[in-house]
Amino acid sequence: MKNHSILLAATIVLAGAFAWVGCKKAPTTTTTETPTEQGATTEMKPAETTTQAKSDEPQRIQVQHILIGFQGSLPGKEVKRSVKEAEKLAKEVLEKAQKGKPTFDELVKQYTDDQAPGIYGMANLGIPPAGEEFPRDQMVPAFGDVGFKLKVGEVGLAEFSETTSPYGYHVIKRLK
Repeated sequence: MKNHSILLAATIVLAGAFAWVGCKKAPTTTTTETPTEQGATTEMKPAETTTQAKSDEPQRIQVQHILIGFQGSLPGKEVKRSVKEAEKLAKEVLEKAQKGKPTFDELVKQYTDDQAPGIYGMANLGIPPAGEEFPRDQMVPAFGDVGFKLKVGEVGLAEFSETTSPYGYHVIKRLK
């Protein structure tokens, strides 16, 4: 059952490294944080492909996320909201998460289009994964780009992008 859950989650969240059509590797991107009154928001900016982690990033992280999909964004799952509705909901969930009420676990159970609890370990570029960790370059690029920029306890948003976050919006909390 545990392996089935991992495979199902991997199917939904994994592999920005491979597109669904043609198994084409997606480009790597970096992010910058723009502080707001309620915490950090993340904007996507293209970058060159790299195989090594930045020196200011941790080698390993654990994150929990809320996936907010939209019609046609999740293979095998029917989601009725539009892209605009998904964007609005993701920003509302981000705001709630930054306030800490309800808890992030409660927000995951209420809003995610992925499988709860939505917790993933990731090894940074050039670091061999340990245990059930996923290599960063096999995750949706925006997922790792946001997660590795956050400090423990911080929450950020990976916005929808056809190349870096094709499944929708990710509200991400760094746990470790």
